Amino acid sequence: MLLDADSPRLAGIDQDHVRTLAACTDKLPPIVVHRSTMKVIDGMHRLTAARLNGQETIEVRYFEGSNREAFLLAVELNMKHGLALALSDRKKSAMKILESFPEWSDRAVAVKTGLSGKTVGVLRRKFAGQIAQAPLRVGRDGRVRPLNSHKDRRQTAGVLPEEPDTVLRETAGAAGAPGPSAREAQKRLRSQDDGPPPGSEARARAPQGLEPAGPLVDPLAQLESLKRDPALKYSNDGREMIRWLEARIIRKTDPGLALPAPAHQARKIAALARACAAQWNCVAMRMELLCDECSQASN
Repeated sequence: MLLDADSPRLAGIDQDHVRTLAACTDKLPPIVVHRSTMKVIDGMHRLTAARLNGQETIEVRYFEGSNREAFLLAVELNMKHGLALALSDRKKSAMKILESFPEWSDRAVAVKTGLSGKTVGVLRRKFAGQIAQAPLRVGRDGRVRPLNSHKDRRQTAGVLPEEPDTVLRETAGAAGAPGPSAREAQKRLRSQDDGPPPGSEARARAPQGLEPAGPLVDPLAQLESLKRDPALKYSNDGREMIRWLEARIIRKTDPGLALPAPAHQARKIAALARACAAQWNCVAMRMELLCDECSQASN
């Protein structure tokens, strides 16, 4: 049995629009239903029109995801077609998205709700007591950014001293800092006067690609978890990153593909594997340093 939606519309069903749809002779698009709750995500006016016409069935598309993802989809779909959302509806939707995704930037929320970034910022400040404060912001491009420049510099300083200049430049750009500042941060990391952050010296000296830093996880399960994150699945950069990871994950059965290699090529394949492992280790350490920054900021 279908249940009514957690609608972004404050006024609920518009009966005039329902009668218009009920009189329509063209085939209407299927409604969207949250499979786990059977709530209508998009199409309450179409569903009400079908009931008015005495229909017992209606075409449905099912959505798999969390409740907050379902509401986000409801807002997006109502912004794209059908009866337009009023300004009050869009502000209400923005508030609910901020409560569910406090790490999203003002502009990221604005894109979903058809508001300006300034309006979303006003709502965030006005209802600060209702919205959790996240130390990072996820922009509309899907990229994660610290809230202040001090964190930007600390992220840049997390580059390993052994990394080549190309990796240094990439990390500097990701942290929003110019190249020379990245170099200065690297020098400070090497300097004993400044003193390295806790645990960074041990990470820098650890042999790369030999011993795991912690218990191994199921890479496919981790990938599925990433796919469900709205910050990734609803942005072009996020989806591109997921595709990149899918193509580079080594599954348990994959090493068997390399074992039949001829003996005279074994050393090259070993060198290739160690080079890839070293680059993955760099990625892992950057992510760990970013997590350290988040933990310190939240404390």
